[in-house]
Amino acid sequence: MNREIKNINSEEGSASVKLLIVLLGLVLIGNAGINYIPVAYEGQSFKQDMQTAVVQGLAVPPGITPVDMVKAKLQKAIVSNNIPLDAVVQVKPANNSVVAHVSYSKKIAMLPFGMYTYNYKFDHSATPTGFLMKDSPATQ
Repeated sequence: MNREIKNINSEEGSASVKLLIVLLGLVLIGNAGINYIPVAYEGQSFKQDMQTAVVQGLAVPPGITPVDMVKAKLQKAIVSNNIPLDAVVQVKPANNSVVAHVSYSKKIAMLPFGMYTYNYKFDHSATPTGFLMKDSPATQ
């Protein structure tokens, strides 16, 4: 039952190559995450700001139109969330409320040296919902 173990030269050192490949993969995934996560976070934060602006548009003081107030709030949110200035912003009155629609796209460098860029597309419409609306499904 004594077996002789032979060392084959081609099998030696493969652990360091595998480690290098795994580390390279982790660096690429980390780079993509570092570039993508802030843009996605800003997009979700902007969705919240849009919803807040539309709800605040329902309770405007006299002399100010709801559309103008929502537009002003959205312009402040665009600046604070690093949204591109060429974003398409549409604010329209609808059924005693205001509807806001914003769309833009942003290029994100997912791989280093410009090997791959992802086009992040944001397209969201915000309308007031819930108990603030007079014609909500609960009251019909």
